Amino acid sequence: MAWVRAAIFAALSFWATALTAQDVTLTSPDGQVELSGTLLGFDGEFYRIETVYGELTVDGSGVLCDGPACPNLQDFVAEVSISGSATMGSVLMPALIEGFALRNDYSAARLSIGPSNFVYELKDNSTDKTVALFYFHVSTTDEGFADLLVNDADIVMALREIRPDERQRARDAGMGDMTDANRSRVLALDAMVPIVSPSNPVDQISPQALARVFGGRITNWQELGGADAPITLHLPGAQTGLGQTVEDEIMGPARLAFADEIVRHPRPREVVDAVLADPFGLGIASYADTGNTRSLTLTGTCGFSLSAARGTIKTEDYPLTAPMFLYVPARRLPKVAREFLAFTRGASAQIVIRRAGFIDQAPEEISINDQGYRFANAVTAAGPEVSLEELQRMTRTLYGMARLTTSFRFEAGSVRLDAQSRSNVQQLARALEQGKYDARQILLVGFSDGDGPATANRDIALRRAEAVMRAVTTAAETVNFDRIQMGVDAFGEALPMACDDSAWGRQANRRVEVWVR
Repeated sequence: MAWVRAAIFAALSFWATALTAQDVTLTSPDGQVELSGTLLGFDGEFYRIETVYGELTVDGSGVLCDGPACPNLQDFVAEVSISGSATMGSVLMPALIEGFALRNDYSAARLSIGPSNFVYELKDNSTDKTVALFYFHVSTTDEGFADLLVNDADIVMALREIRPDERQRARDAGMGDMTDANRSRVLALDAMVPIVSPSNPVDQISPQALARVFGGRITNWQELGGADAPITLHLPGAQTGLGQTVEDEIMGPARLAFADEIVRHPRPREVVDAVLADPFGLGIASYADTGNTRSLTLTGTCGFSLSAARGTIKTEDYPLTAPMFLYVPARRLPKVAREFLAFTRGASAQIVIRRAGFIDQAPEEISINDQGYRFANAVTAAGPEVSLEELQRMTRTLYGMARLTTSFRFEAGSVRLDAQSRSNVQQLARALEQGKYDARQILLVGFSDGDGPATANRDIALRRAEAVMRAVTTAAETVNFDRIQMGVDAFGEALPMACDDSAWGRQANRRVEVWVR
């Protein structure tokens, strides 16, 4: 009967269910209270209806439902709508749905209902009853937020942070502040990687030069050390999350607009195919999607260089890291949806994320012995303001410790943690609550860029480390801190990760690291 079920699903519009845009009346058992309105959703326990009083959530155990849209309370099937990024929706989220089903003894069947739409049907293996339908609309980050704002999405997949106008519209619609910890989370990490054909001799580029190329200021490979040939440019579409992140994180700091000659591609994977077919092409792709192209190393005038790799992306030392977000509005989701979101934070989900080719969020410890290059760079880059005594103090303090891959950075010109770091606060707080660092020492270590006096920079770095500690201890509500030795220190500009001659480099250098013993 699978073909019958598929035909039924195909006959439905993507988001339309029997519940949508139909009137119901909820009445108290004694008949004294009556509410009528449009049923927006039912999670198995609570009704969500649009009434003349606004949107209301009503406990189903205390009312009787009358109307054609009233759900079957005996065989309730949870319905969850997920919309947004094709990069996340094509591979990563389906892999997580299947991992969640396996963990909970469900079977998961994927049914296609169009080129961009599909549904996962989850069945309880013990009863063979359908317990949930996860509807997917795989398009762009822009469309995901648009679906959210018209109540056509319960979860948004995004390759960029929500923009101020979208955030305000969501707040006005009663969806809460979408930047709060309960409304947004980083699911996995990716990165923007400049790619070329394997036959291209150029192997590195600075972030500044990359922006100048896509801004039309550098047009010939000869200016980058390559052949005397024009550079052809390839990018994802302007409506995609990756395309918008390139604009925000590469072109924005350079204050440059995109050149008119850029070839835009609807799907990020098409950028990779175009560059492979073009020996003089330059594109920007997702780290998880580089395929057989060759990635360029990011470099600077001071001699630092950073390649996109699992380790440098996870620590956010690579300056073009791109978090992958999930956004959830402030409304009650079905229990199975809440369980799925909880699953995405757990250890099993991190394994699924890695196997899908993305960078997971599970903290890892990096021995100080594996970071010799960083300390060598510190000695090499030390200027007259960074004394030998300060370098020795840093080495003595961190000797015998390991760096966690969890890092914290702040929004440009702000004391507010950036989106990735706000997610990292919750991640570290949960680890503390689970007792993972009981009887251990945790040191939050602040670093700065080299712009300004070294003493002032060290003070700023220390205040940032203290701000991170306050945020973590506030989020870790159930932790007994008597079992953990947690402190802060700062070494200012003593351990740079990149050159200070660009906004990208200074941002990479301003950070708070987590060290454990």
